[in-house]
Amino acid sequence: MKRTPFTILSGFLLMICFTSCSSKAYLFTSFHEPADQGLRMLYSYDGYKWKELDTVLLKPEIGQQKVMRDPSMVQGPDGTFHLVWTSSWRGDKGFGYASSKDLVHWTPQRFISVMEQEPTTVNVWAPELFYDEEARQYLIIWASTIPGRFERGQEADSNNHRMYITSTPDFQTFSKTQLFLDPGFSVIDAQIVKRAKDNYVLVLKDNTRPERNIKVAFADKPAGPYKNVSPPFTEPFTEGPNTVKVKNKWLIYFDSYRNKTYEAVSTTDFVHFENINQQIQIPTGHKHGTIVPVKKKTVKKLLKQLDR
Repeated sequence: MKRTPFTILSGFLLMICFTSCSSKAYLFTSFHEPADQGLRMLYSYDGYKWKELDTVLLKPEIGQQKVMRDPSMVQGPDGTFHLVWTSSWRGDKGFGYASSKDLVHWTPQRFISVMEQEPTTVNVWAPELFYDEEARQYLIIWASTIPGRFERGQEADSNNHRMYITSTPDFQTFSKTQLFLDPGFSVIDAQIVKRAKDNYVLVLKDNTRPERNIKVAFADKPAGPYKNVSPPFTEPFTEGPNTVKVKNKWLIYFDSYRNKTYEAVSTTDFVHFENINQQIQIPTGHKHGTIVPVKKKTVKKLLKQLDR
């Protein structure tokens, strides 16, 4: 076919519209240390460059220490946003929960108790939400330490974590808590990622003293069992991985806490990882949460409600 100036211009405009007229955007839940102020959020239209809403959307009211760390959020099929978070460093046997239709008005906060059956539980850290479309239920995984339960390395017995799981269709009734992951080492900050039907990746932090880095494992069901834990793809002193698919790449953001920087890698196969730190922009002070793909109009409406 002969290319005329009109067809060239049309193709150019189509390319511009494809890159700039996308209806997709992203929200990134966040908190600032010392985590007593509450839920913050970043937003992005491309998944690489992030801006801060610069406001607290939900102040913590529950838990022994009344903090809001590691906020994890997912949008359900009815459009409702569900949020869970770490409510205390130590002592709590559960986590915080609230939901919202518009991210501005939230339901009363509730404490979801999940480890009462284990009275010696030290903590409940970084609950992470995943919506299982096939089973039409939400999975919640988190890290807890039960002293003396598992073999440990150099870390103290009070810092020897394993991952646990519960499920719920409605955040009213919950399944019995079960062990989710015991990879043979202390593990925290795990996130379930769906690549395709019967193809799941678990991005996790190896929290043992020689490691303290991020790895992946694989399963054919969201609840596992997860196997074939990979070598680390980050340096030590990294945690809080959060994964989002942008076009044909998976971006994994993480907190490089010793360097006091937020970093990221990209991958297409969860085997080979490319440093993309020069391509991302993250506001100072951001601490790890969860990235939620949303419609662009959701972000624009939120900005309007907050008068931004």
